[in-house]
Amino acid sequence: MAKKRRGCYSGIGGQAVLEGIMMKNKENYAVAVRKPDGEIAVELENFQGVMHGNKIKEIPFVRGIFNFIDSLILGTKALNFSASFYEEVNEEPTKPGKMSKETTEKLMSVFVTVFALLLAIGIFIVLPYFISSLLDDFIRNRSLLLILEGVLRILIFILYASGISIMKDIRRLYQYHGAEHKCINCIERGKPLTVKNVMRCSRLHKRCGTSFIFFVLFVSIIISFFIVVENPVYKVLLRILMMPLVAGISYEIIRLAGRSDNILVQLLSMPGMAIQRMTTKEPDETMVEVAITAVEAIFDWKKYLQENFGYEPEELSEWTGYEEDV
Repeated sequence: MAKKRRGCYSGIGGQAVLEGIMMKNKENYAVAVRKPDGEIAVELENFQGVMHGNKIKEIPFVRGIFNFIDSLILGTKALNFSASFYEEVNEEPTKPGKMSKETTEKLMSVFVTVFALLLAIGIFIVLPYFISSLLDDFIRNRSLLLILEGVLRILIFILYASGISIMKDIRRLYQYHGAEHKCINCIERGKPLTVKNVMRCSRLHKRCGTSFIFFVLFVSIIISFFIVVENPVYKVLLRILMMPLVAGISYEIIRLAGRSDNILVQLLSMPGMAIQRMTTKEPDETMVEVAITAVEAIFDWKKYLQENFGYEPEELSEWTGYEEDV
């Protein structure tokens, strides 16, 4: 007989990509993509990340910085793989004296990553500070100005996340994001990984990157109280330099959120979960099939259910319940 448990941490994480999903389990990851001809292509690789094997990656509040860097690198690799299926039509042979396609893609990945980071710094750090500084003559209370700056960051992020969902490609990306969450929720709630079961699960998850970004924005408000310089340029630079610390703290919070059902942790997770309603959409069954393919490439879910929920192989059948979004 199966054990009755509310949930169990699986260690799986993921990311939506162009017409597909990347799933990661420990050092292995798989990217499953729905190709233009309807078939599902899968790339299965090993990713050890920066500072692999170094004990520094195990230190609380420091490991989050390296995990964030690893996520950026792996996310870019997964996106490049998914995009490759939609660029093959225009592919031309490499001419002598020109860079190979692989080299060009690596350079473009570096450029896009750096540009994205600079854009994020400009939109979510510099812009809120600039807007709040315009109110210096009207609001004399420093604490109130810092809180206002933090609220502006969160509002800008919410407007950005909801605004880009109007784009058709982004909306599909949000649907694949929902399929990723549904798959992980299905497994961690002890349900057999089938299309029907996954479709019944919630599209929200406490370990989501959206929640991580919210925690980064929230923690940055608290950290900003310790920046006491008066020079505007130094204020902005210190806000940027403090981001690794902010990321490290935020990682520990979301790590705890993914492993605990404590009431305080649930309350802390609620704002990020609410924002996920914008960054995830209900997927269709073909998207869920892609998500399941990615999971099964790197994770033995049947063994996991047997070890953590006590299922016998013959009991791994369809689930008849429904899990509402929380």
